[in-house]
Amino acid sequence: PMNYASTVTKELEGQRYLAMRQGDLPAFERLSHPQLTYVHSNGVQDSLSSYLSKCRDGLYVYHRIDHLIHQVRCSGDTALVFGEMSADITSHGVAKTIHNRTLTVWVKAGLQWQFFAYQPTPMAKPSAL
Repeated sequence: PMNYASTVTKELEGQRYLAMRQGDLPAFERLSHPQLTYVHSNGVQDSLSSYLSKCRDGLYVYHRIDHLIHQVRCSGDTALVFGEMSADITSHGVAKTIHNRTLTVWVKAGLQWQFFAYQPTPMAKPSAL
């Protein structure tokens, strides 16, 4: 049912952000689809392997991440998560604070929901999270 998919997806989003903040790359990889497309707020696009490699090399370090889910919309085996993300990160050695609207796509592969795509859009002003 759609309600179940929405609940599961919200839980998985929490696990994904926790893995990112803790630098738990094995957990992040377990949550992710092998064909993940991860777009950063500066437009750089990564695959699962290139993203994990950059994290292993210390190019993306997440110090704080706050996320808010506004809406989950499901169709078949696809869930679209609309929300916001605010974070303090170090990207390629540069400290940054980012505030994005986010679209996250989860797909159900067999019995498991997997993180399939991420598309952030920088916000002019952060909302209170």
